[in-house]
Amino acid sequence: MAIQVTCPNCLKRFQVSDKFAGKTGPCPNCKKEIKVPDASEEVVIHAPDDGAPKDRQGVSILKPLKRTETDVTRKGMIITFGAILLAVAAAVGLRMGMESIPVYILAIGALFLAPPLVWSGYSFVRDSELEPHVGPDLRNRVLILSVILAALWLVYVFVPSYVMEYDSPAEMSYLWFGIIFAVMIGLGALASAATFDLEFLNGLTLAGLYFIVAVVLALISGLTLATNL
Repeated sequence: MAIQVTCPNCLKRFQVSDKFAGKTGPCPNCKKEIKVPDASEEVVIHAPDDGAPKDRQGVSILKPLKRTETDVTRKGMIITFGAILLAVAAAVGLRMGMESIPVYILAIGALFLAPPLVWSGYSFVRDSELEPHVGPDLRNRVLILSVILAALWLVYVFVPSYVMEYDSPAEMSYLWFGIIFAVMIGLGALASAATFDLEFLNGLTLAGLYFIVAVVLALISGLTLATNL
């Protein structure tokens, strides 16, 4: 068994056979005489006792908890792309089959578009260092945020009519639409951050995904959102 030796003169560390224990000899580095310590003089550093129960060999019988990775991205992508394709098909159908789209259809579309976008958006913006929301907890948070984001379209509906006194939201200019749209995204970002415990920028990304997709689908369906004044 080798003995660890440190030269007190040059501080060179090396090992010698235990047969030289207690003897003196030259340091292989500085050549000065040093004494090899006895085996009983060696300093042994033990790991601190963690207090956990151990087996006969002194090994802890407790196993660390392993983090379970949840693949929400794949499911979210499949659901999202499927929902967007259906929404695009519905928007094209509305454009070809109706001159004007009833308000209740717009409300239903805004509500049913939200869950897949919220689900997939969360899978992209969540902090990978933290445990993701899964199962019923994820479902409930998705539904809550979906209702909030869909309800924020009321800002677009009521502000032009009751604040600006337009007969229809489509009569306002693109400038005002941009301002109202930014307010909607900002409120959606706050709601997203609060619902999923996200940073504000991540919540902004999540809310922006929903509103941008919704606007694109509205334009595809032939809906007039503002007037170029």
